[in-house]
Amino acid sequence: MDFKDSARLDTSRVSTSRGRGRGAAIGGGGLGIVGLLLALVLGVNPADLGGGAATGGGTGGFAQDTAVSTGDLQQCQTGADADADEQCRVVGLDNSLTDYWTGAVRGLEPPSTRIFQGSVTTGCGQATSAVGPFYCPPDQGIFLDLGFFDELETTYGAQGGDFAQAYVLAHEYGHHVQNVTGTSERSRRLPEQTGPQGASTRLELQADCYAGVWAANAQRDGFLTFDETDIVEGLSAAAAVGDDRIQEASRGRVDPESWTHGSAEQRQKWFRTGLSKADPRACDTFAAPRV
Repeated sequence: MDFKDSARLDTSRVSTSRGRGRGAAIGGGGLGIVGLLLALVLGVNPADLGGGAATGGGTGGFAQDTAVSTGDLQQCQTGADADADEQCRVVGLDNSLTDYWTGAVRGLEPPSTRIFQGSVTTGCGQATSAVGPFYCPPDQGIFLDLGFFDELETTYGAQGGDFAQAYVLAHEYGHHVQNVTGTSERSRRLPEQTGPQGASTRLELQADCYAGVWAANAQRDGFLTFDETDIVEGLSAAAAVGDDRIQEASRGRVDPESWTHGSAEQRQKWFRTGLSKADPRACDTFAAPRV
């Protein structure tokens, strides 16, 4: 994946912060990464799902978030910087995603993106790096610790690479599109929330499809180019965060009825759908009899 070297980057929507201290797990009751992501994506305070209010201290409460440094990303000026620097790559991807989605969805206001380390306070509660990248609806913001991309390879067996990062950010941007268009709110009113055909899974698979749609359209203005090798990296990342892969790695067994994000096969299928159709209208996972 390569950015046009002379392209100018807009850093206005991306910020960085560094947390201090070890940081407690978000909420209480041992939700685990899948439950945490469900809570954050659906706009629920994770403390409510965790079985208790934020009490502070220990593994069941919130640690105070303290940002000890904030960067303005002055080093991120051009597409060449996006190729060379991981934080600047996030800026470049934000620029490309915003360029596409503000054209595809009338009146869409872009999300903010916060790169953090350790822990971060959000409108969805306090999160640590263990949560992984997420979108918080109250903030209309994407939050990610760049260390997650190493974990994708070492823990979940993804191939890695620049385009794996692009897929993850594009997926979270898809959740912003769902939030501002009302899809997320409508999904919460459906009776079946979990499982391979549940509302949460359909919401996640639609975000995967939206990531594919962006990728299919991203090269048209010459700002960003990639090839089939990059697409393979994205598909590998999509499979690595499938519920079946995560459950097998963390529990040693697979429980489809508890799925909230979809299997590796489902996630790859809908990412490919977006890639091949290049049209958000092809991503109506809620109208599909089976996803």
